[in-house]
Amino acid sequence: MPTIRTLQPGDEMLLENFLLQHIDTSMFLRSNWREAGLVDVGERFQGTYIAALLDNNIVAVAAHYWNGMVVVQAPVYLPEVVQIAVAQSHRTISGIAGPAAQVEVTKQVLGLAHHPTNIDERELLFSLALSDLQIPPALASGEVKCRLPHQEEFDLLTEWCVAYNVEALKQSGNTDLSLSCRHAIEARQATARHWILVVEDTPVAYTTFNARLPDIVQIGGVWTPPAFRGKGYARSVVAGSLLEARSHGVERAILFTQQTNLAAQAAYRSIGFRTTGEEFGLVLFDMK
Repeated sequence: MPTIRTLQPGDEMLLENFLLQHIDTSMFLRSNWREAGLVDVGERFQGTYIAALLDNNIVAVAAHYWNGMVVVQAPVYLPEVVQIAVAQSHRTISGIAGPAAQVEVTKQVLGLAHHPTNIDERELLFSLALSDLQIPPALASGEVKCRLPHQEEFDLLTEWCVAYNVEALKQSGNTDLSLSCRHAIEARQATARHWILVVEDTPVAYTTFNARLPDIVQIGGVWTPPAFRGKGYARSVVAGSLLEARSHGVERAILFTQQTNLAAQAAYRSIGFRTTGEEFGLVLFDMK
Protein backbone atom coordinates (compact mmCIF):
# COMPACT_ATOMS: atom_id res chain seq x y z
CA MET A 1 0.00 0.00 0.00
CA PRO A 2 1.19 3.52 -0.71
CA THR A 3 2.03 6.19 1.82
CA ILE A 4 -0.28 9.18 1.34
CA ARG A 5 1.01 12.48 2.68
CA THR A 6 1.06 16.23 2.28
CA LEU A 7 4.09 17.56 0.44
CA GLN A 8 6.15 20.09 2.39
CA PRO A 9 9.16 22.32 1.72
CA GLY A 10 12.04 19.94 1.10
CA ASP A 11 9.94 17.64 -1.12
CA GLU A 12 10.44 19.73 -4.26
CA MET A 13 12.86 17.40 -6.04
CA LEU A 14 10.80 14.36 -5.10
CA LEU A 15 7.82 16.01 -6.79
CA GLU A 16 9.83 17.26 -9.77
CA ASN A 17 11.32 13.82 -10.45
CA PHE A 18 7.80 12.39 -10.71
CA LEU A 19 6.38 15.21 -12.83
CA LEU A 20 9.29 14.96 -15.28
CA GLN A 21 7.87 11.57 -16.28
CA HIS A 22 4.68 13.36 -17.45
CA ILE A 23 6.04 16.65 -18.76
CA ASP A 24 3.37 17.73 -21.25
CA THR A 25 0.42 17.29 -18.87
CA SER A 26 2.15 18.55 -15.71
CA MET A 27 2.93 22.16 -16.60
CA PHE A 28 0.55 23.73 -14.07
CA LEU A 29 1.92 21.55 -11.26
CA ARG A 30 5.56 22.15 -12.18
CA SER A 31 5.20 25.87 -12.77
CA ASN A 32 3.10 26.56 -9.68
CA TRP A 33 5.40 24.85 -7.20
CA ARG A 34 8.34 26.74 -8.67
CA GLU A 35 6.46 30.03 -8.41
CA ALA A 36 5.13 29.57 -4.88
CA GLY A 37 6.83 26.58 -3.26
CA LEU A 38 5.11 23.81 -1.31
CA VAL A 39 3.45 26.02 1.28
CA ASP A 40 -0.21 27.01 1.25
CA VAL A 41 -1.47 30.16 2.92
CA GLY A 42 -3.77 31.04 0.01
CA GLU A 43 -1.40 33.22 -2.00
CA ARG A 44 -1.29 33.27 -5.81
CA PHE A 45 0.00 29.96 -7.27
CA GLN A 46 -0.02 28.23 -3.85
CA GLY A 47 -1.83 24.97 -3.24
CA THR A 48 -2.17 21.93 -1.01
CA TYR A 49 -0.25 19.02 -2.59
CA ILE A 50 -1.11 15.44 -1.64
CA ALA A 51 1.10 12.64 -2.97
CA ALA A 52 1.06 8.85 -2.99
CA LEU A 53 4.48 7.28 -2.48
CA LEU A 54 5.79 3.77 -3.06
CA ASP A 55 9.36 2.96 -2.00
CA ASN A 56 9.87 6.66 -1.22
CA ASN A 57 9.03 7.70 -4.80
CA ILE A 58 5.95 9.70 -5.74
CA VAL A 59 3.57 7.79 -8.02
CA ALA A 60 0.58 10.17 -7.91
CA VAL A 61 -0.16 13.75 -6.90
CA ALA A 62 -3.16 16.07 -6.66
CA ALA A 63 -3.09 19.75 -5.77
CA HIS A 64 -5.93 22.06 -4.77
CA TYR A 65 -4.86 25.59 -5.62
CA TRP A 66 -5.54 29.10 -4.34
CA ASN A 67 -8.04 29.69 -7.17
CA GLY A 68 -10.07 26.54 -6.47
CA MET A 69 -8.62 24.45 -9.30
CA VAL A 70 -7.89 20.78 -8.60
CA VAL A 71 -4.95 19.68 -10.76
CA VAL A 72 -4.06 16.00 -11.03
CA GLN A 73 -1.23 13.82 -12.22
CA ALA A 74 -2.34 10.52 -10.77
CA PRO A 75 -2.12 7.49 -13.04
CA VAL A 76 -2.63 5.41 -9.86
CA TYR A 77 -4.23 6.11 -6.45
CA LEU A 78 -6.22 9.01 -7.88
CA PRO A 79 -9.21 8.80 -5.48
CA GLU A 80 -6.93 8.83 -2.44
CA VAL A 81 -4.87 11.88 -3.38
CA VAL A 82 -7.80 13.88 -4.76
CA GLN A 83 -10.12 13.36 -1.81
CA ILE A 84 -7.46 14.21 0.76
CA ALA A 85 -6.27 17.30 -1.15
CA VAL A 86 -9.80 18.73 -1.27
CA ALA A 87 -10.59 17.80 2.33
CA GLN A 88 -7.37 19.33 3.63
CA SER A 89 -7.50 22.57 1.61
CA HIS A 90 -11.04 23.50 2.75
CA ARG A 91 -11.50 25.31 -0.58
CA THR A 92 -14.37 25.46 -3.02
CA ILE A 93 -13.72 23.47 -6.20
CA SER A 94 -13.80 25.82 -9.19
CA GLY A 95 -12.51 23.34 -11.78
CA ILE A 96 -10.31 20.36 -12.60
CA ALA A 97 -7.33 20.03 -14.94
CA GLY A 98 -4.93 17.26 -15.93
CA PRO A 99 -4.74 14.29 -18.29
CA ALA A 100 -8.21 13.96 -19.82
CA ALA A 101 -9.02 10.47 -18.54
CA GLN A 102 -7.93 11.42 -15.02
CA VAL A 103 -10.10 14.54 -15.05
CA GLU A 104 -13.13 12.40 -15.88
CA VAL A 105 -12.39 10.09 -12.94
CA THR A 106 -11.78 13.06 -10.64
CA LYS A 107 -15.25 14.44 -11.40
CA GLN A 108 -16.74 11.10 -10.36
CA VAL A 109 -14.59 10.80 -7.24
CA LEU A 110 -15.63 14.27 -6.05
CA GLY A 111 -19.31 13.67 -6.81
CA LEU A 112 -19.31 16.42 -9.44
CA ALA A 113 -20.06 14.41 -12.58
CA HIS A 114 -23.43 16.17 -12.98
CA HIS A 115 -22.51 19.59 -11.61
CA PRO A 116 -23.19 22.41 -14.12
CA THR A 117 -20.09 23.46 -16.03
CA ASN A 118 -19.00 26.40 -18.14
CA ILE A 119 -16.26 24.35 -19.78
CA ASP A 120 -15.91 20.55 -19.93
CA GLU A 121 -13.39 19.69 -22.63
CA ARG A 122 -10.95 17.04 -23.75
CA GLU A 123 -8.54 19.41 -25.45
CA LEU A 124 -5.78 18.68 -27.96
CA LEU A 125 -2.20 19.06 -26.75
CA PHE A 126 0.23 20.75 -29.12
CA SER A 127 4.02 20.97 -28.80
CA LEU A 128 6.74 22.98 -30.55
CA ALA A 129 10.52 22.86 -30.32
CA LEU A 130 11.37 26.56 -30.45
CA SER A 131 14.23 25.86 -32.83
CA ASP A 132 11.45 25.00 -35.33
CA LEU A 133 9.39 28.15 -34.70
CA GLN A 134 8.07 29.61 -37.96
CA ILE A 135 8.02 33.42 -37.86
CA PRO A 136 4.97 35.00 -39.57
CA PRO A 137 6.08 37.39 -42.34
CA ALA A 138 4.30 40.40 -40.78
CA LEU A 139 6.26 39.91 -37.56
CA ALA A 140 9.54 39.25 -39.34
CA SER A 141 9.18 42.40 -41.45
CA GLY A 142 8.26 44.65 -38.53
CA GLU A 143 4.79 45.36 -39.91
CA VAL A 144 3.54 44.23 -36.49
CA LYS A 145 5.50 44.26 -33.23
CA CYS A 146 5.22 42.14 -30.10
CA ARG A 147 6.13 43.68 -26.74
CA LEU A 148 5.33 43.86 -23.05
CA PRO A 149 2.29 46.04 -22.37
CA HIS A 150 2.64 49.57 -21.05
CA GLN A 151 0.85 50.50 -17.83
CA GLU A 152 -1.46 52.91 -19.64
CA GLU A 153 -2.77 49.90 -21.62
CA PHE A 154 -3.89 48.00 -18.51
CA ASP A 155 -7.48 49.31 -18.69
CA LEU A 156 -7.79 48.05 -22.26
CA LEU A 157 -6.20 44.71 -21.37
CA THR A 158 -8.57 44.31 -18.43
CA GLU A 159 -11.47 44.76 -20.86
CA TRP A 160 -9.90 42.17 -23.17
CA CYS A 161 -9.38 39.77 -20.27
CA VAL A 162 -13.04 40.06 -19.30
CA ALA A 163 -14.11 39.52 -22.92
CA TYR A 164 -11.84 36.45 -23.19
CA ASN A 165 -13.22 34.94 -19.98
CA VAL A 166 -16.80 35.51 -21.11
CA GLU A 167 -16.31 34.19 -24.66
CA ALA A 168 -13.81 31.38 -24.15
CA LEU A 169 -14.44 30.31 -20.54
CA LYS A 170 -18.18 31.15 -20.37
CA GLN A 171 -17.83 33.23 -17.22
CA SER A 172 -20.21 36.01 -16.19
CA GLY A 173 -18.96 39.49 -17.02
CA ASN A 174 -19.34 41.27 -13.67
CA THR A 175 -17.40 43.50 -11.29
CA ASP A 176 -15.69 40.54 -9.62
CA LEU A 177 -14.40 39.32 -12.98
CA SER A 178 -13.13 42.80 -13.84
CA LEU A 179 -11.24 43.01 -10.54
CA SER A 180 -9.72 39.54 -10.90
CA CYS A 181 -8.69 40.36 -14.47
CA ARG A 182 -7.03 43.58 -13.37
CA HIS A 183 -5.10 41.71 -10.67
CA ALA A 184 -4.09 39.05 -13.20
CA ILE A 185 -2.82 41.68 -15.67
CA GLU A 186 -0.76 43.36 -12.94
CA ALA A 187 0.67 40.04 -11.75
CA ARG A 188 1.60 39.02 -15.30
CA GLN A 189 3.31 42.35 -15.86
CA ALA A 190 5.33 41.93 -12.65
CA THR A 191 6.67 38.59 -13.91
CA ALA A 192 6.85 39.54 -17.63
CA ARG A 193 4.62 36.68 -18.72
CA HIS A 194 2.25 38.45 -21.13
CA TRP A 195 2.59 40.33 -24.44
CA ILE A 196 0.60 42.45 -26.84
CA LEU A 197 0.85 42.77 -30.60
CA VAL A 198 0.71 46.31 -31.96
CA VAL A 199 0.15 47.70 -35.44
CA GLU A 200 1.83 51.10 -35.32
CA ASP A 201 0.68 52.06 -31.82
CA THR A 202 -2.62 50.17 -31.77
CA PRO A 203 -2.86 46.96 -29.67
CA VAL A 204 -4.50 44.24 -31.75
CA ALA A 205 -3.84 40.93 -29.92
CA TYR A 206 -2.72 39.53 -26.58
CA THR A 207 -1.15 36.36 -25.19
CA THR A 208 0.17 35.05 -21.90
CA PHE A 209 2.05 32.07 -20.50
CA ASN A 210 -0.11 30.29 -17.93
CA ALA A 211 2.85 28.13 -16.91
CA ARG A 212 6.54 28.84 -17.27
CA LEU A 213 9.72 26.87 -16.57
CA PRO A 214 13.35 27.57 -17.50
CA ASP A 215 13.16 25.22 -20.50
CA ILE A 216 9.47 25.06 -21.43
CA VAL A 217 6.44 27.38 -21.46
CA GLN A 218 2.71 26.81 -21.81
CA ILE A 219 0.62 29.22 -23.89
CA GLY A 220 -2.67 30.37 -22.39
CA GLY A 221 -5.25 33.06 -22.97
CA VAL A 222 -4.63 34.13 -26.57
CA TRP A 223 -7.09 36.90 -27.46
CA THR A 224 -7.79 38.89 -30.59
CA PRO A 225 -10.75 41.31 -30.38
CA PRO A 226 -13.45 40.51 -32.97
CA ALA A 227 -12.70 43.65 -35.01
CA PHE A 228 -9.12 42.48 -35.59
CA ARG A 229 -9.72 38.81 -36.34
CA GLY A 230 -8.84 37.09 -39.61
CA LYS A 231 -5.61 39.04 -40.07
CA GLY A 232 -3.12 36.56 -38.60
CA TYR A 233 -2.56 38.59 -35.44
CA ALA A 234 -2.98 35.64 -33.07
CA ARG A 235 -0.16 33.66 -34.66
CA SER A 236 2.07 36.74 -34.66
CA VAL A 237 1.55 37.54 -30.98
CA VAL A 238 2.19 33.92 -29.98
CA ALA A 239 5.28 33.73 -32.19
CA GLY A 240 6.54 37.02 -30.75
CA SER A 241 6.17 35.77 -27.18
CA LEU A 242 8.03 32.59 -28.08
CA LEU A 243 10.87 34.51 -29.72
CA GLU A 244 11.29 36.36 -26.43
CA ALA A 245 11.18 33.09 -24.47
CA ARG A 246 13.71 31.51 -26.83
CA SER A 247 16.08 34.42 -26.24
CA HIS A 248 16.06 33.47 -22.55
CA GLY A 249 16.92 29.82 -23.18
CA VAL A 250 13.45 28.29 -23.37
CA GLU A 251 13.54 25.30 -25.73
CA ARG A 252 9.93 24.15 -26.06
CA ALA A 253 6.35 25.38 -25.88
CA ILE A 254 3.12 23.49 -25.36
CA LEU A 255 -0.55 24.47 -25.38
CA PHE A 256 -3.96 22.90 -25.37
CA THR A 257 -6.98 24.01 -27.38
CA GLN A 258 -10.53 22.88 -28.05
CA GLN A 259 -10.93 20.13 -30.62
CA THR A 260 -13.64 22.21 -32.32
CA ASN A 261 -11.54 25.40 -32.52
CA LEU A 262 -10.18 24.82 -35.99
CA ALA A 263 -9.14 28.46 -36.49
CA ALA A 264 -6.88 28.36 -33.44
CA GLN A 265 -5.44 25.01 -34.49
CA ALA A 266 -4.62 26.40 -37.94
CA ALA A 267 -2.91 29.42 -36.40
CA TYR A 268 -0.78 27.26 -34.12
CA ARG A 269 0.13 24.81 -36.87
CA SER A 270 1.20 27.70 -39.10
CA ILE A 271 4.00 28.61 -36.67
CA GLY A 272 5.13 25.02 -36.21
CA PHE A 273 3.01 23.46 -33.45
CA ARG A 274 2.05 19.79 -33.86
CA THR A 275 -0.29 17.59 -31.84
CA THR A 276 1.31 15.24 -29.31
CA GLY A 277 -1.42 12.60 -29.39
CA GLU A 278 -2.39 13.33 -25.77
CA GLU A 279 -5.56 15.01 -24.55
CA PHE A 280 -5.73 17.51 -21.71
CA GLY A 281 -8.86 17.66 -19.61
CA LEU A 282 -10.23 21.02 -18.51
CA VAL A 283 -13.40 21.46 -16.46
CA LEU A 284 -14.57 24.85 -15.16
CA PHE A 285 -17.66 24.63 -12.99
CA ASP A 286 -20.54 27.10 -13.12
CA MET A 287 -20.01 28.93 -9.83
CA LYS A 288 -23.23 30.97 -9.94
